[in-house]
Amino acid sequence: MDLDALTAARRDEWARLDELGRRKRLSGPDVDELVTRYRAASADLADIKTSAGRTPEGDYVSILLARTRLRLTGVRDNVLRQLPRFFVLQLPAALYRVRWSTLAVTLGFLVVATLVALWISGDPAAVAALGDRSQLQNYADEQFVSYYRENPNAIFAGSVWTNNAWIAAQCVLFGVTGIWPLMVIMQNAVGVGTSAAIMFSFDRGDLFFQFILPHGLLELTAIFVAGGAGLQIFWAWVAPGRRTRAEALAAAGRSLATVAVGLVFALALSGLVEGFVTPREWPWQIKITIGALALGIFLFYMLVVGRRAARVGETGDLTEYEAGTPTLTAG
Repeated sequence: MDLDALTAARRDEWARLDELGRRKRLSGPDVDELVTRYRAASADLADIKTSAGRTPEGDYVSILLARTRLRLTGVRDNVLRQLPRFFVLQLPAALYRVRWSTLAVTLGFLVVATLVALWISGDPAAVAALGDRSQLQNYADEQFVSYYRENPNAIFAGSVWTNNAWIAAQCVLFGVTGIWPLMVIMQNAVGVGTSAAIMFSFDRGDLFFQFILPHGLLELTAIFVAGGAGLQIFWAWVAPGRRTRAEALAAAGRSLATVAVGLVFALALSGLVEGFVTPREWPWQIKITIGALALGIFLFYMLVVGRRAARVGETGDLTEYEAGTPTLTAG
């Protein structure tokens, strides 16, 4: 397709669409003409994008169409009507986008936590540096388990949920720094590794896994996802590709902030497990199975539902109508 020829042939029609879209009042015939020209311009935009990709001419037509849509449709849909699209397409697609960065964060966490645990537990001096032996013994024998049982279940579940949701939100929202997500992941890895070292040093390694795994499988995975999303926002700023840094950062921020919203629900589930399953005196096999099922539900939603959403072109970002038409650039 000859873009210049198409532009010359359609210039008057686009100008007429622009004129109608700017009018304060439209008669019945004007509305009919506006709809007809809107459809024609939509076909023109499809031809331009198919044959030439993004061009100034295409952006101009896109602006005309956006203005016309606003004129024809008025206000946005009720937010309740947008919820199905959010949960079926936007959120799973956004989670699916961060699958590889999540895997990298997970591996990094496991390596750091394992090395810390092996180093401390294998060095009596390192164990002694953590505190008095009687205090560490008390931690391994009583405090580690009592932490999960000293408060009412509902209050404990609510407190860990809000705390973890805040940590996840920080990882995403401050991800542009590149440092904050790494710092959060590192602190958690060192903390888990240190706790494991104390428990294993006093022959309580079985209790460590029995009380960490039921809720920790999903809870830590959610934090890993948040860290991965934050790092992807940072990378969009570092390597924006053909877009400007502002455009790349805005697109990544919009789509991956969705992850922070979605993780609120995942962490609510892990909070319920931590508050109502982990403290129970049930067989450890049952508790860990419940935790594994919770993780399985999340991973199915992230990887299977997310893959389906990605296949239909969903990225987790807002639609062009919701986000606004990008700024025109010469080229």
